[in-house]
Amino acid sequence: MAFETEPRNEPRLGLVVLQADETIEGDFRRIMPSDVDLYVSRVPSSVDVTPGTLAEMENHIGQSASLFPTPASFDVIGYGCTSGTSVIGIERVGDLVRSGASVKAVTEPISALLAASGHLGVTRLAFLSPYIENVSSALRSVLAENGIETPVFGSFETGEEAVVARISPASLIEAAVEIGKSTDAEAIFISCTNLRTLDIISTIEDRVGKPVLSSNQVLIWHMCQLAGVKTGKAGFGKLLSGVQ
Repeated sequence: MAFETEPRNEPRLGLVVLQADETIEGDFRRIMPSDVDLYVSRVPSSVDVTPGTLAEMENHIGQSASLFPTPASFDVIGYGCTSGTSVIGIERVGDLVRSGASVKAVTEPISALLAASGHLGVTRLAFLSPYIENVSSALRSVLAENGIETPVFGSFETGEEAVVARISPASLIEAAVEIGKSTDAEAIFISCTNLRTLDIISTIEDRVGKPVLSSNQVLIWHMCQLAGVKTGKAGFGKLLSGVQ
């Protein structure tokens, strides 16, 4: 039978998700506007989180990006690992993604956090991490190199990805509120794409009176910003709602 073809002009976003991540994809599906095409690929990752296992992903990111549909040219592709970016490097992640896919812009949670912090006018963060010290310190160093101070810090000190995905929202709220009350911090950042942060951001903001940022939230926001997609969405923090 005869048929016609037509161009697909919807904004097209790609997300490279860690094999061990159980959270980020669901968060993206909940927030992304319905007129956006979101494609997801996975990158091999270890169940243990150390600088060494994070660095190993450098060998696979390009291949993971190459698994997106080849006829598609993407507006933005995001690499979904905050700590992995701190180890591999912002520019290197971008190069690896571009080696595998046709894309206009690449981002990851660190670049997204820097952009979100600039948008909100904050430079001092209360930093909450789930990870062991040598993973967290690498990320804090990268932020410092880019003008973001983390004078207040807290961590759950785990090196197991499966544990991270199961830290209770109540525990996250308690820890974030504790460090967020410090007058040394202008906002709170909860690091890691595998933490279940999306539904507690507004609760923490209400209790502390400061903006709250998380890895998934800032990555969603930044990808939409780069693609020219509006992100006005209530209930997930000031950043996504557009309120400052």
